Formats: sequence, C-alpha cells, structure tokens
Amino acid sequence: MNRVQLKRSAILKMALSGSSDPLLQQQHLEGEDGGGGKQPPFVIRALRIATVVSLYWFISITMVFLNKYLLGSPSLRFEAPLFVTFYQCLVTVLICKVLSLVASCCPAGVVDFPSIRMDLKVSRSVLPLSVVFIGMITFNNLCLKFVDVAFYNVGRSLTTVFNVLLSYLLLKQTTSLYALLACGVIIGGFWLGIDQEGAEGTLSWAGIVFGILASLCVSLNAIYTKKVLPAVDSSIWRLTFYNNINACILFLPLMLFSGEFHTLYYFDKLGSLNFWGMMTLSGVFGFAIGYVTGLQIKFTSPLTHNVSGTAKACAQTVLAVGYYEETKSFLWWTSNMMVLGGSFAYTWVKGLEMKKVQEEPIPKANEKNETGV
Repeated sequence: MNRVQLKRSAILKMALSGSSDPLLQQQHLEGEDGGGGKQPPFVIRALRIATVVSLYWFISITMVFLNKYLLGSPSLRFEAPLFVTFYQCLVTVLICKVLSLVASCCPAGVVDFPSIRMDLKVSRSVLPLSVVFIGMITFNNLCLKFVDVAFYNVGRSLTTVFNVLLSYLLLKQTTSLYALLACGVIIGGFWLGIDQEGAEGTLSWAGIVFGILASLCVSLNAIYTKKVLPAVDSSIWRLTFYNNINACILFLPLMLFSGEFHTLYYFDKLGSLNFWGMMTLSGVFGFAIGYVTGLQIKFTSPLTHNVSGTAKACAQTVLAVGYYEETKSFLWWTSNMMVLGGSFAYTWVKGLEMKKVQEEPIPKANEKNETGV
C-alpha cells in the first residue's frame, strides 16, 4: 500500500511542480500497468480514461458554477466570500478524517487512505504553505465573485507566466524561446480580454487584481508543496488535511476583521437547508476535484491532464456564455482563444522538451568525458 501511495504522491508532485523528471515519468508509467503487469484491453483502458476525464470535467465545471452562485448570486446576496472558503476547507477536513477512520476499520487494501491524526509539529511545518494556500483559494473565489464565469479563465490565466518567472527568479531555470513565445500569446490574450470586457462595460478591476494574485499564489503553492511534502511523508492526503485545518484556524481572525461574522449573523437564509446544502456540496466538490485530478494524471499523464484542463476551460467558457445568455464580440472570443491556444502551445512545447530529455542517453558513472575527468 505504501508503494502505491508513494507513486501517487510522486505523480501529483510532478503535476503540481511541473517537473520533467524522467524518474517520475517512469513511476507514472509503472503505475499504469500495476508495476509491470499486463495491461487491460484497449477498449477497457479507453473507457476508463474517458470516464475519468468526463468526471474531471463535470466536477471542475460544476464547482465553478456552484461557487459563482454562492459568491455572486443576486438572489442569494451573501457577501461573505471568506466564510464560503472557510466552510469549504472545514468540509474537506471532515471528509479526510472520516475516510481515515473508515480506512482504519476496513481490511487492508479496501480503502486506500492514509492514517491521519493531528500533529502540531507537522502543522507548523506546513504553515508557510497554508498561508499561500489561503491566498490561492481566497483570491480564486474573490476573482470568481467579481468577474463572469465566461471571463474567469482569462482573469486568472497568468499562472503559466508566473511559473516561468518564479522558476527563473527562485530556481534559476531558463525557459526556451518557444515556451516564452507561448507565454507572450497568453499575456496578449489576457490584455485583449481586459480591453474587451471594458468595451462591453463588464470589466471589474477588482476581479482582475484578484485573478492576478490567484495566479501568483497557484505558482507559489506548487513550489511550497514540493518543499513541504516530506514533512507529511509525501502523502497528498495528509498535506490536504493539514493545509485545510490550518486554513480553518487562520480564516477565523480574517473573518473577524472583515466583519463577516456580522454579515453571517444577519443573513436572512442562515436557517435555510437549501443554502447549507449548496455550501456543503461546494465543499464536497472542492475535496473531489483534488481526487479526480490525481485520477486523471494517473490514468493519462501530467501533460494530458494539462491539455484536458485547457479543453475544459474552453467548454466552460462556451457553457457560461450560453447559460447566462450573453453576447460576446469577435475580439472577446479571440482573447479567449489566445489564452487557451497559448496554454496549449506551452504544454506542447514542454512535452517535446520533456521527451527530448528522456531520450537523451544517461552516461554511466564510471565513464569519463572527453576531457578525461
């Protein structure tokens, strides 16, 4: 069980950090065939992949629309975005604890979930990541609150650009010209989208700022995740538990200072079962997106996951325009296509570079180079 858990953790680390480590790729390939065993028939594999990708699309898109309802619905009028995010974190903590208890009661291998208990030392080790994590989920929700679902993908599209920038500033890693050109296309689409939102009178600068901050925090979250994983035995689920329980504690003073407890006290739907049902469902979907992301990476590959995410963003935009009965200009659609096309091109370029690294022969340790060293 530990071996399977470590493989999944390595795959998720690769997805979060954008790693092109051939060793991690090999672990992914081993995980597909169960450690070197015979693979199932093509039809079974194809149906399994289609099911996992469809599940990822459904949960991800539904979660965005559900959060938009909770954060910005005129009929709900609930002005407490921090409490929404706090409650989603609380639901995730409870789900992790329940699954841990179920796994401990079931026979070995029936429920694959690590044992979870509160450890203050580990919690302190995870705290720097938790601060970034709070920024990521809060700014994501605030961006969604102030911008339309159709523009949400463009509003927080600079994650790839920040990945490149932070890789250079913190890790001194350079990026190829083609990858930089793809980033340029993304930036161009982002600015064109802002221009078109302004032309249509739907531009929210608060939403744009929150989207940029969310993109930055997503990139920082990937870096800190890689640093913190050893503190939780490289278990993504343990990290999820500590991250969310730290977030729940840190959100309390933030909600106090922002006056959201006052807002919550006078909220007219506080006793509505429908409201709490929607809130709980959003928390369940927030937990589920982490699980289906891991599944999609496991049954496809990290690069395929990125391509699927780009295609999902396109479908989400089209659905949002249709659902809210909006009319968009040609240049508005062009900005979306530039962002999606630039993201796809970046993924494609990084995939080719990764393949090239894997195909390069690894010199033996006892071999000398041409200079005789």
